[in-house]
Amino acid sequence: MSDKKVRVRFAPSPTGGLHLGGVRTVLFNYLFAKKHGGDFVLRIEDTDQSRYVKGAEEYILECLEWCGLIPDESPVAGGRYAPYRQSERKAIYREYAERLVMQGHAYYAFDTPEELERNRHEIPNFQYGHAYRDTLRNSLTLTQHQVDQLLDAGEPHVIRIKMPENEHIHFNDMIRGNVSFETGQSDDKVLLKADGMPTYHLAVVIDDYLMKITHAFRGEEWLPSAPVHLLLWEYLGWKADMPQWAHLPLILKPDGHGKLSKRDGARLGFPVYAMSWFDERTGELTPGFRELGFLPEAFLNLLAMLGWNDGTDSEIFTLGELVEKFSIERVNKAGAKFDFEKAKWFNSEWIRKSEARSLKPEVIKVLAGKGIVVTDDDFLLKVIDLVKERCILLPDFFHQLSYFFEQPKEYDLASVKPKWTDAKTEFFISFIGILAKTEDISAAGLEQAFKALAEEKAIKAGELMLPFRIMLVGGKFGPHVFDIAVLLGKAETIERIEKALETFKS
Repeated sequence: MSDKKVRVRFAPSPTGGLHLGGVRTVLFNYLFAKKHGGDFVLRIEDTDQSRYVKGAEEYILECLEWCGLIPDESPVAGGRYAPYRQSERKAIYREYAERLVMQGHAYYAFDTPEELERNRHEIPNFQYGHAYRDTLRNSLTLTQHQVDQLLDAGEPHVIRIKMPENEHIHFNDMIRGNVSFETGQSDDKVLLKADGMPTYHLAVVIDDYLMKITHAFRGEEWLPSAPVHLLLWEYLGWKADMPQWAHLPLILKPDGHGKLSKRDGARLGFPVYAMSWFDERTGELTPGFRELGFLPEAFLNLLAMLGWNDGTDSEIFTLGELVEKFSIERVNKAGAKFDFEKAKWFNSEWIRKSEARSLKPEVIKVLAGKGIVVTDDDFLLKVIDLVKERCILLPDFFHQLSYFFEQPKEYDLASVKPKWTDAKTEFFISFIGILAKTEDISAAGLEQAFKALAEEKAIKAGELMLPFRIMLVGGKFGPHVFDIAVLLGKAETIERIEKALETFKS
């Protein structure tokens, strides 16, 4: 590890929803920075104005806030290397692009989009690189006078890197070890577009240098771009300051064949975005983990385990524990298959281990969405503690506890009426009498009285428990029935038994 202060960055494009792979990249950046006492920077790479989507930047910031991965520097928080939107740094990039042209490492290209499209149509596997650059309209084939005339006339042009034809370059990846490339296999990427905006290739190098980024973690899909970036760091004279790179493994489809996509989520019925994203251009709503009912702690936990482990069998970690245990050396090279059932398991574990008070705001939202207004917070906390082990997703709380706030509107009569008898009616009438006289009710006391009465009436207690549960909640679900009765209270329990008896007898 260098003596420099660790500085990492997440640099998304504001073009739509945030894929869970993107959030995992944020997470690994964040964990590495905090582990080493460093800074986590959010930089918005909005250089491609044709793909810019209104609201996408705000969405990204909200996603990070929901996850608790708050940047130390960002377009909102500011910082000493501001601005953090590339569109606001436009003037910076041309200077460096022109320097590369002057050095002979880049060149002006005046080809029109129509000319390039014609070449792609006529030449199989056409690439703008060493094989064809000498036949195209650029400053390598035109005279200096012609180039000056075109520039003075404001002729639209781009600046392209001039990739060497037969050079072997390599770098040490923190996950993959030594990675090497033949430069002749890469085309001459555009560095500066006709509108004066840089492409990702130029901007990422310049901004990483100027913002003193020490480590760059990104998905392995960026590996093919590494030769361009390596050469830019060298050509600009900054090779000694180049960040250490780590190319993270892909998150794969559940069957392990290919990168997980939004279409896979739609096809298989699970989200792939952190939060729901509405695309105003298409009117399409893509669901997110937050809206489905995931806790942010669970979401981060499951992402951490996609491609990393701490070397033990442990799977449940708080964010603080992840910071303490994280090591980039324990990130796998191979892709990680996404398993939605496992993802739900993480959420159920986190709901189970969370305190009722921390779950309360989300449960209140769930109930309010169904028209139930909670007026007694202490009562709600007791109910949450009673049912949370039965919930996998946050919306499950409605089904598991709504009966504490409203009497059943209907009963699972099919489970009761076929075996209902007058003797059972008499049992519950007697049980009402016992309840009415009981001063201090407890779950154990109620159960003892219930079973004693059943024995007295010569009815198996097991035949009475299910009807009692259905009287209180409406169906065959919920925690221990006597715990339910205690929380409902004596008067409410009696009222529900009386109401249900009328239905069971009819």
